[in-house]
Amino acid sequence: MSPGAASAKSKPAKAPRPEPELKVLELKISPNPYRVSAGALEFSAIVQLPKELDGATILEVSSLVTSPSKTSIRFLSQRKPLESPAATPISTEPPKVSVVLTWDGMDHTKVPAEAGTYHFELRAKLLSNGEKGPRTLMVSWPKRGTLEVR
Repeated sequence: MSPGAASAKSKPAKAPRPEPELKVLELKISPNPYRVSAGALEFSAIVQLPKELDGATILEVSSLVTSPSKTSIRFLSQRKPLESPAATPISTEPPKVSVVLTWDGMDHTKVPAEAGTYHFELRAKLLSNGEKGPRTLMVSWPKRGTLEVR
């Protein structure tokens, strides 16, 4: 055994975190490749809500779009109020919500995005209205990917 291996600290093995009940089930980006002069780019997401909202009143879906150099970024966000389920027969399927975020092709300084491969990260959050404003209750795992800007 080498001396470096014997003295190296090892982290205790942790169980993987369970996937949250709030999930981004499906994400479609159109058009891809995207031309800034052709209008808006759409991120269409289907979000699965947990069966129990536990006081959550707002669904927020957000995406961060960044250029490889990180000099061009844009944060997109949409909040939707959640209705409490009406007195309907109990469904075994968790509720699903469709959300569309649109990007106008402009960066954070309102300059058209340059051609290249951009990275995005989209996630959903459940929020409740607290005394000091919205409070995060649950966050989905992110969906990451790339899109081509021409």
